[in-house]
Amino acid sequence: MMPITGLESVAPLTPPLPSIPTAGDFNGVGKAQAAGFSDLITNGLSSVNKQLLSSQQDLQKVALGETQNLHHIMVKLEESRLTFQLMMQLRNRLLESYQDVMKMQI
Repeated sequence: MMPITGLESVAPLTPPLPSIPTAGDFNGVGKAQAAGFSDLITNGLSSVNKQLLSSQQDLQKVALGETQNLHHIMVKLEESRLTFQLMMQLRNRLLESYQDVMKMQI
């Protein structure tokens, strides 16, 4: 018979417990998240704007007959349209959420 040895190499089944945050851990967290959210919105809007401007330039090239690949331009136009629709839906949801919060009684 083989002798039974210890199982030192086996990891414990339960993960270690997370540390409990203290009040000092939350200093300035709201400000950082607010700046992050505004940066996220600003970057998203600028990205949509760049994509729409690029599509407008492609449309001008099509109108002037300066392009060879119409399929590629149509795909880019559709991507721009979908991106703009997504941005508008996001805007509408954010406005609805803001209005719901403002209707809440304190």
